[in-house]
Amino acid sequence: MIPRYTQPEMGAIWSDRHKYKTWLDVELAATDALVADGVVPAADAKALRQKAEAELDNFIPRIDEIERVTQHDVIAFTTAVAERVGESARWLHFGMTSSDVLDTALALQMRDACDLILKDIDALAEAVKARANEHKKTPMIGRTHGVHAEPMTLGVKLALWFAELKRDRERVVRARAAVSVGKISGAVGMFAHLDPKIEEAVCKRLGLAPAPVSSQVVQRDRHAELMTALAIVAASLEKFALEIRGLQKTEIGEIEEPFGKGQKGSSAMPHKRNPIGCEQIVGLARLVRANAMAALENVALWHERDISHSSVERVILPDSFIALDHMLRRFARIVSGMVVYPDRMLENLGRSRGVVFSGTVLLELARRGISREQAYEWVQRNAMKSFHEHKDFKTLLLADADVTKVLPKNVIEEAFDLNAQLRNVDAIFARVF
Repeated sequence: MIPRYTQPEMGAIWSDRHKYKTWLDVELAATDALVADGVVPAADAKALRQKAEAELDNFIPRIDEIERVTQHDVIAFTTAVAERVGESARWLHFGMTSSDVLDTALALQMRDACDLILKDIDALAEAVKARANEHKKTPMIGRTHGVHAEPMTLGVKLALWFAELKRDRERVVRARAAVSVGKISGAVGMFAHLDPKIEEAVCKRLGLAPAPVSSQVVQRDRHAELMTALAIVAASLEKFALEIRGLQKTEIGEIEEPFGKGQKGSSAMPHKRNPIGCEQIVGLARLVRANAMAALENVALWHERDISHSSVERVILPDSFIALDHMLRRFARIVSGMVVYPDRMLENLGRSRGVVFSGTVLLELARRGISREQAYEWVQRNAMKSFHEHKDFKTLLLADADVTKVLPKNVIEEAFDLNAQLRNVDAIFARVF
């Protein structure tokens, strides 16, 4: 079942009808190339094309009937077409093996599916960019190991996401090129029945590159590259969604995924506003990642060709593309509608009583001749006292004789300047955007 947020086009690419239409496109491209080479009469090729394209919706149901007997999908396909087309069908599949059709057609499906994923990534990147600019200077606490570290801005966090999405896009572009290859080289890739120029002509007609060398199949390292690229995109989305989930915790409450009017969070607890969209994305990332592992296991085939990859690809390719399409589109909606609570961010930033400025104090002491080890000991003991006794860190520093004999009061005060901590936000944005 296709998720409701996915594009209808993505589901259509992986439908049976489109699959058989793509098989037919490959077969007809081969026939046209054979006409140009003087093998197939032009009139026969014209009749084959006209009848086959006109009868597409009629022979599709017949394919399933034949396959139940033959247990071979391409033979079922060619037989069903021949029944509807007549005498000119003798040129269908001429000199070809099944994988010439299957792998070349699959390349077309993967290429078109990649184009939709790239559009999705672009749309999400634009949504992230818009929110990053909106919150460029919105201060919040940065966390390492889940613990307060130093101040940052929400805009910088979102800039980090944008930069990663750019890398994700580049990976998909590279993978799209890797899988956009066809082969019409015969049963073991030796062009025993068709000249290599036929393969070149077919691929040119279809907008593909010919595989430089193949066995009976296009080698599956290409497909594994694609699937790992999709898995990395999914992992990025998981990372972003997990961050929203963490920041939506009641104890933090800094960001919330959109919660629509009439939406319900729990059957038992009417107050609940759960990050279900982000949780769904995190869960689906596991599926896409697992599918990438299956693609890696498809690389090794007996003597570079058996059929163990085929059944796997019929599941992992459509499932991964459809799932990732859904994930990207849903997360774009989440980012666009994401609720931000700047006051809560400032409140949380202050909850650690100023210890998040400890690094600046450490550096000021070192700048004035105190060894790093000594300065660290002075600053840490006040930070620990602030933590255990729930006291203001700056007040403790101002009462520490060791610190104040080195740092004037105004220097200590300036060390707690939030704006100074955030002074390079513009420089970061200039790099990213």
